[in-house]
Amino acid sequence: MTKTHHAISAISGIAIPNSTLAHAITEFVRDTETELLFNHSSRVFFFGAIAGQQRGLTFNPELLYAATMFHDVGLMPSHSSADLRFEVDGANAARDFLQSYNLDPSDIEKVWTGIALHTTPGVPEFMHPVIALTTAGVEMDVLGLTYDRFPDATREAVVGAFPRTPAFKEDIIQAFYDGIKHKPDTTFGNVKADVIADKEPHFHRGNFCSVIRCSHWHG
Repeated sequence: MTKTHHAISAISGIAIPNSTLAHAITEFVRDTETELLFNHSSRVFFFGAIAGQQRGLTFNPELLYAATMFHDVGLMPSHSSADLRFEVDGANAARDFLQSYNLDPSDIEKVWTGIALHTTPGVPEFMHPVIALTTAGVEMDVLGLTYDRFPDATREAVVGAFPRTPAFKEDIIQAFYDGIKHKPDTTFGNVKADVIADKEPHFHRGNFCSVIRCSHWHG
């Protein structure tokens, strides 16, 4: 199956890197994640890389592949900590994995940052292309924010290669919830608080203003 994955025809000039590292990433993520998340992450790579092409950005496809494929690994029980944001769990898993390959530490840090910031809108787009395009791919596949910037044929080719489930919108929300419900405090100040609130009507999310008012400072 791994060979089939890497043998998929280029889409808009983008292909999955055919390297030892990329094959190892594919194998690891396929063995670690659900099919839902594996296909989602594969689409994120293509949408992110094509967005980079559209924006005229220069980037290392292997590093983008690492960041996009690992970005949701932190949702899986095997890589989920008790108290860290799932994004950080995924970033840590990617760093641990990549350290056994001969990569420049600064490149590993770019992958780490791209994963850690992929649910923090408004910041990654101004950072290194690997970081910016990881978020761009996620925002396209999950939120559809740039849907109209991709020709119909391109979207159809990506989804044809890595299918969305018939109820992907609800399935991905459920996958987010399943991955973070045991540590709701980690959603303070980020978009995943919306997921807990959606699934648990009585959930009281952390409040930034309350934290300020309840601090030990006087006045």
